[in-house]
Formats: sequence, C-alpha cells, structure tokens
Amino acid sequence: MASSATRRTAPSSASATPAPASAPPRVGEQIQRMRTERKLTLDDLSRAAGVSKSMLSEIERDKANPTIAVAWRLTNALGISLDQLFATQRAHETIAVSGPHEIPTLDGHDAKYQLRVWGPIELAGKFEWYELTLQPGGALVSNAHEPGTREHLTVLAGAIEVEADGDTKRLKLADTARYQADVPHAIRNAGKTEAKALLVVIHG
Repeated sequence: MASSATRRTAPSSASATPAPASAPPRVGEQIQRMRTERKLTLDDLSRAAGVSKSMLSEIERDKANPTIAVAWRLTNALGISLDQLFATQRAHETIAVSGPHEIPTLDGHDAKYQLRVWGPIELAGKFEWYELTLQPGGALVSNAHEPGTREHLTVLAGAIEVEADGDTKRLKLADTARYQADVPHAIRNAGKTEAKALLVVIHG
C-alpha cells in the first residue's frame, strides 16, 4: 500500500468535470461499477491488478484514493485507460432520458417490418421490449429462441396474426397474445393498413 507521501490521484482528462482542488476525484464508484459490469469479484480484480483486496475495497468505498500506479493497474485490468475512467465521472442521473435518435431501430425492408428497441442494451438476452411496426403484407418470422422463452404481444394499431408451433391466432386492437417463443413463430400484419404492437420478450 502506498504511503501518504505518495498518495496522489491520477489527473483527470479534459472531458471530465474537474474536481475542486481540496476534493480529489472520487473514482471508487466508477471502478466498482465497471468491475460489476464485467462480472468480476473483488478477489478477481485484486489478483488481475496486483492490488490488495483490502486496498481495493477501500478505494471502491471512496475511503482511499488510488495512486497513479494503482489507478493504472486497475484500469489496465479492467481493459480501459485512465482517461476513460475519469471521463466517465458525472453527476448521478435520477432520471435518464434517451431521445428518438438514440433508440436502435432494426429494419426488415423486404419483410416490411421495423423494430424499435426500447429496452436497455444491458438487459438484452434477458428481458427485451420493442415497438413493432408492420406494413401491409409485412411479417416478422423467427426461429426458435432458447428454451423457456416467451413473448407477449399487444396490438396498438391495426390487426395482427400470431403463429407459434403451428397454432394461429388473429388479434385486433388492444388484444394481447402470450405464447412460447422457443419454437418457430411469426407475427404478421393481418389487415390492409399499417399495424403496430408492443412486443415483450422474456428469455428462459
């Protein structure tokens, strides 16, 4: 562990908000978040960075500020640069807002459908929700997802036909279909006008 004489924090990058001179940057929360995102335990990161577990615990709880050398070891083990660590510092957002241009959109031009991905990317593969738009004649045809996966589809406009494992149901406005998605399945526009639906996928 570094002595108090050598305990210096790494300089922040130009894009980070500078901390007051009397208050060194608090990096503990950022390191803990990145460690958790990578599914690393304190022991894992401690061994990978060559930093004692007790020191890492103090840093994550903002009880101690890392030296430049320790910060470099930690960021190297996490696969990021020092600049990235400090550039991510910002005030905690109680409400995070995404504009329309930040919502990923999948276009199936030939199949005449559009999927807007409303769910956050970190939940992909676990719990997802989409806005599905189908043009007349449009269809979203899917192979079987992993065992136990189910879909929940609510019609917001138009008429939609859902097929799963050979069974077919026609839905009208405000109807909701719940069905297995670990079998081949399809969602089709059953009318002559544009159809929209909320599609929720819960993976098994």
